[in-house]
Amino acid sequence: MRSLLLGREIREESLPAGFLLFGEDGSLAREFLRELRVALSPPDSPGVTLERFDLDETPWRDILDVARTMPFIFSPWRLLVVEIDSAEHEDLTKVEARMLGEYFAAPTDRTLVIVIAAGKVRKTSALYKTFSALPGSAVLIKETEALTGKNLGAWLDERLAVLGKRAGTDVVKRLLESAGGDRAGLANEIEKLATYVGDKKAIDMADVEAVTVGAKEFKFWALSNALEKGDLATALEVIAADFAEGAEAPMVLGSVAAVLKNLLLAKALLRENQDRREIFKIAKPTIHQNYNFFQETFREFFAAVDSLSSRDLSQLIAELRSADLKIKTTDVSGRILIESFVAEYCRLRKAGGIISPGRGRSVRSGG
Repeated sequence: MRSLLLGREIREESLPAGFLLFGEDGSLAREFLRELRVALSPPDSPGVTLERFDLDETPWRDILDVARTMPFIFSPWRLLVVEIDSAEHEDLTKVEARMLGEYFAAPTDRTLVIVIAAGKVRKTSALYKTFSALPGSAVLIKETEALTGKNLGAWLDERLAVLGKRAGTDVVKRLLESAGGDRAGLANEIEKLATYVGDKKAIDMADVEAVTVGAKEFKFWALSNALEKGDLATALEVIAADFAEGAEAPMVLGSVAAVLKNLLLAKALLRENQDRREIFKIAKPTIHQNYNFFQETFREFFAAVDSLSSRDLSQLIAELRSADLKIKTTDVSGRILIESFVAEYCRLRKAGGIISPGRGRSVRSGG
């Protein structure tokens, strides 16, 4: 099994006895534990035992006593995970540092001691100095940096290639938005997609919609994207798909309302003279500035914000409330009401101004 953290296959014979894992991307450490449990549990084996230790409750002396306990022959691998969540745990006494050095000089077979720290570890700390003084064959020190923007996109392409797959820009954009920078979660979704498509080399949007945990979020993303563009045909396709899958009219109406409320919030923040990029972070928190589709999505969002006045948006939301009441209290077709509303919204959206490329302001003030 290929490990995200190691960047190579996990092989029993080449695993060090200890790990010190820390950094911005804590998801990689969690994923590494999962990878170890899978890779070290071959078919018909007893599996892997995992014990977690909190230094506030169990001192290093007791942890190493557990580690030294020789497992029985044919016993499974043991993962002893030491959680560090405060800077004070980076400070070791001279006795603790000596005990760690002595243990890793002659570690117990089939036992891994994995120290996971939340965030950074000071390189001047006793913990870091103790681990860095040990030979690389005994311990591995790994700082995990969060990937964002183009780096995350490049990593995704590389991960797909390892699995013998490829994906178009729209699929990559969707996956990155859904993951929000969670590399381990993204890897899990890619593996599920690769299994789902089988021998097919290209992963398309239909595959993503069918497989990913965020299928519901995908529908909202697609609807939001269509409404921000004023793309009536696509918006109606998304709505039709929702109803075809058994969605109730109030739920679909709620998704439309959520998009408009997001635009209205942006209008309010603009009136408070907040920076557009800061507003965009609030509205679209999973789209990082370095993504290659950032500028396009930024322009589309503010084109929608600027093309409609606050009064327009407030009135549209009031009309949605009225439609919701009709759906809940009369026999009127909810789908027809929603489709009629969306058609009117898109007409207004297209009639408004647009953001001039690169200028960040609208032809129409839209206050």
